[in-house]
Amino acid sequence: MRTTPSYRTNRNLSSNLVAISQIIRYQCRYFNKESPLVRLAFYMLTLSEISLLDLLPHRGDMMFVKEVLEVDRQHALTICCADESWPMADENGIFALILLELAAQTAGVCNGWDRVQTKGLDSEKMGWLVGIKKADFFIDYLPIGGKILCLAENVHSFGNLREVSCRQHMENKLIGSMTLQLFQA
Repeated sequence: MRTTPSYRTNRNLSSNLVAISQIIRYQCRYFNKESPLVRLAFYMLTLSEISLLDLLPHRGDMMFVKEVLEVDRQHALTICCADESWPMADENGIFALILLELAAQTAGVCNGWDRVQTKGLDSEKMGWLVGIKKADFFIDYLPIGGKILCLAENVHSFGNLREVSCRQHMENKLIGSMTLQLFQA
């Protein structure tokens, strides 16, 4: 069974990595800037140094992720707040099919993080084509104002192809579970 380190552990590790990268950045002014260690230091960014706009191609009303709680190259944990401006909203709330888009955006956060860490913050932000391998919904509608906790984990990764396992919870109840297949051209 795979365990995920706690946020506190990730934050301490992240703080140490930032300190190391800052030292290397400072010292590299006088050394070879093309060395792999120096290039790695320039790409090591923390979650506090990156915005959602750096990770996802979505903008305006189509950006459903409100906050990133955890992210690395294998998983992302996000919060989405159901809003009446979302597609499929009616007097009952928001139709549960929107959970597919929440899962895809959370997977995009994880894979956007990987892109930024390997190619740099100014690398091209391209979307992913998403196929739905399996989807289970355990709720019919999301209440307006409901906070959805979304977890996306890369199960398989091969080049520009990913298989992602996603689960969404609201008020400590599982409301959606899906497997997505992502492809980036």
